[in-house]
Amino acid sequence: MSIFSFLFKEQNLPDAIAILDRKDYKSAISKGKVQLVDVRTKREFMSGHIKGAKNIDFFQGSSFESNFSELKKDQPVYLYCQSGNRSQKAARKLVKMGFDKVYDLRGGYRTWTY
Repeated sequence: MSIFSFLFKEQNLPDAIAILDRKDYKSAISKGKVQLVDVRTKREFMSGHIKGAKNIDFFQGSSFESNFSELKKDQPVYLYCQSGNRSQKAARKLVKMGFDKVYDLRGGYRTWTY
């Protein structure tokens, strides 16, 4: 594994996962009702989040999975965390749970300036 692929883990993502830059992400979530999920902790979420996002903490184990089981697996899910690391891990989990398409915000909430 090269240092580049190690640093940019998105190289090895399943086809069901796409990483979007903030402009494309904003455009996608602005097109109507979407499944928008912030996988940060409740404290992080309360300090600021994208309007319309549901908070499902990645670190909550079985609660994480049960909360996602309430979402529609055949519709896209838009994820983000603080930097993009947790949301990529969450995206991989969702694909294993049977979600068809998962979009992740490149760089996470820290890049969100809207």
